[in-house]
Amino acid sequence: MAGAGLSTPSGIPDFRSPDTGLYYNLQQYNLPYPEAIFDLGYFERDPRPFLTLAKELYPGEKYHPNLGHHFVRLLHQKGKLLRMYTQNIDGLERLSGIPEDKLVEAHGGFSTASCIRCTKKYDPFKTRESILKGEAVYCERSWCKGLVKPDIVFFGEALPDRFWLHEIDATLADFLIVIGTSLEVYPFAGVADAVQLNIPRLLLNRTVVGTFGFREHDAILSGDIIESVKCLAVALDWNNDLEEVARQYEKMK
Repeated sequence: MAGAGLSTPSGIPDFRSPDTGLYYNLQQYNLPYPEAIFDLGYFERDPRPFLTLAKELYPGEKYHPNLGHHFVRLLHQKGKLLRMYTQNIDGLERLSGIPEDKLVEAHGGFSTASCIRCTKKYDPFKTRESILKGEAVYCERSWCKGLVKPDIVFFGEALPDRFWLHEIDATLADFLIVIGTSLEVYPFAGVADAVQLNIPRLLLNRTVVGTFGFREHDAILSGDIIESVKCLAVALDWNNDLEEVARQYEKMK
């Protein structure tokens, strides 16, 4: 499981930090409240704030996976990854090479796009081209003409069906790693408690969160997430493998 703390080492600001957060950087639009950027009604009235955010976050344009993402990719390469659940909408997990069938983007992402009214699917690459130009995209159906957006989950929208895979995965997992999340946003946070009580859980985070520390087999690496990933790779004797995964990504950029 991963949250925004996995993406901040890639240079992506979090949403709420004063002076630097993504909400702060959208002040020019005089949002009635910061979260309005993910409100469908507000998006229909004024798509500019969300389009500005989307332009900032499109995977591979400005931001790239970091060592934390590469570590999860390495877990997959070694046959250890059952599934990765992420709250992040930036697509860096997918960009790092984690296969789609191993990935659950709980809050959606940029890999697909659809009309917010009639739900007609649209080419995500053409949608991307328009948004990067600062242009809103409208449904081509004459009776609809709704706005088209990447399939990022807005307030009031249902989580992707794939999210509910966790009900099965929680019974199959023999180890859970949680990276860079406050474990405050539900139902995503509930996945951490869904695994069986005898399953070891490892938290990599700046602070202790959720129910970590209350189970006998919990372990916590607090502090800088990238340094914790490096320490973990050394302990597993995976350091060279991790560096190779990172090098391979740099070659493909």
